[in-house]
Amino acid sequence: MNADLSAASSFMAAHARVLDRRRLEVVLGEADAGSVLAAVDGYRNQDGGYGWGLEPDLRAPESQPAGALHAFEVFQDIAPATTPHAVRLCDWLASVSLPDGGLPLALPVEDSSGCAPFWAQADPKVSTLQSTSFAAGVALRVAAHDSAVAAHPWLDRATQYCLTAIEAIGDRPHAIELSFALRFLDAASDTRPEAVSLLDRLRRFIPDSGLLPVVGGSPDEVIRPLDIAPTPGRPARTLYDADVIDAELSRLAAEQQDDGGWLVDFASYSPAAALEWRGYRTVAAVSVLKQNSAI
Repeated sequence: MNADLSAASSFMAAHARVLDRRRLEVVLGEADAGSVLAAVDGYRNQDGGYGWGLEPDLRAPESQPAGALHAFEVFQDIAPATTPHAVRLCDWLASVSLPDGGLPLALPVEDSSGCAPFWAQADPKVSTLQSTSFAAGVALRVAAHDSAVAAHPWLDRATQYCLTAIEAIGDRPHAIELSFALRFLDAASDTRPEAVSLLDRLRRFIPDSGLLPVVGGSPDEVIRPLDIAPTPGRPARTLYDADVIDAELSRLAAEQQDDGGWLVDFASYSPAAALEWRGYRTVAAVSVLKQNSAI
């Protein structure tokens, strides 16, 4: 199980956006919080939200829930350091949440160039578990080291929305919605005991292989166990047998390409996004391997 970190860094230098180059440096312990915060700040709007292609397939400048997801990922990266922009992002999320406490999949965009249709055509008046759980799930991880985020009313309302929606989840949830719900429950389990029982209830949707096919996606697109449970010792890891996780770690290390980076198995909606996703995926792959002592 060998990954070439030097080759990964070279791939990032040649192909990745500055943000992901800085994120990889943080993962490798080669940069401080200030450098990656400076990089993500270029995607921030005056309203406190994030746009400008921070979600690679949503290239419009307007602040979006998907932008919030990726900004919170950066704020998680820098732990235990914090930034006041995290609580300002919570303020923005509160301002665009719907009356039930949920978030729409996406907000309207003026120019949909380079935007995936599911973002550009989303109904801004309907809450979705997918968007609310992907934002709240990472925000809960940030809240573990940022007391201002933990105390923010938006996070409490969004958490309750997600718990209620997961309680009512149907018999055939889409793989992407299910994956974000599981990740949300893993994060929520630290402060909400009911999240553990809900996680156990969703266990029935995980096949023995651990692979969740993405209906409507690319032919071989799947959500894999390490996408849902990347961290050892967390409740979500109990969804998978140990041999499944070991096999997935070996597979992940072996999937490093000759150019040093990793691929994604889903379609991109612009040439820029295709490269940006590879950089994003490379950061994630190295991070998961390091968390699991696999490199």
